[in-house]
Amino acid sequence: MSSRDRLAFALDYPTLVEAKRGAALVCESVGVLKVGLELFIREGPAAVKLGEELGCDVFLDLKLHDIPKTVDRAVASATAVGARFLTVHAGGGPAMLAAARERVDREGAKLTLLAVTVLTSLDNADLTAVGVGDPPGPQARRLAELAVASGIGGLVCSTAEVAALRQVVGPDAVLVTPGIRLGGGNTDDQKRTGTPAGAITAGSSMLVVGRPIRDAEDPAAAARAIAQEIARAT
Repeated sequence: MSSRDRLAFALDYPTLVEAKRGAALVCESVGVLKVGLELFIREGPAAVKLGEELGCDVFLDLKLHDIPKTVDRAVASATAVGARFLTVHAGGGPAMLAAARERVDREGAKLTLLAVTVLTSLDNADLTAVGVGDPPGPQARRLAELAVASGIGGLVCSTAEVAALRQVVGPDAVLVTPGIRLGGGNTDDQKRTGTPAGAITAGSSMLVVGRPIRDAEDPAAAARAIAQEIARAT
């Protein structure tokens, strides 16, 4: 993978017009555009088509977590609109994960499923509040092992867990790390963050960067600097 392929830009914009404008500024350095709930709920499949227009893959970040049949059908819809990556919650359980993976197989699609382990906005206290006794590290490992056993080809985890999970899943799995912040930058609502170089060195396949690029004075320069940092760390 080139440094461009390893950088995903989160299109955290309210409208398609704003998302296209933001993506066009950075697509020289960014190979993947992440379409999340805010944009997809408002604009639908048109948001996914931005990837084709700008020469980028699309990461459809819907974090599916439902009964197996519903997820099965949602995966089919994601393949139909041309997504390259799609998130599902590992916490949905083995039947749901297997249904998602089997649907990808039946569709014959070039779609990589990414199982979300523990959100980067959660810490020990948050997990305790929802009845999880373990801290993020062990919980992420448990969910990663479940996802891999269910045939899922990729995981989403924070930079704090990526090195340990790489040891668990081996060299071929796609490990995606959000919560990327530049050294000394604002962590916003993220609680488990890391730098681009640190994540790549620890074993990340792809970094997801949103606000540090979107809110920069020069988004193109910010994206270029992160891509260069990825290249140096590879």
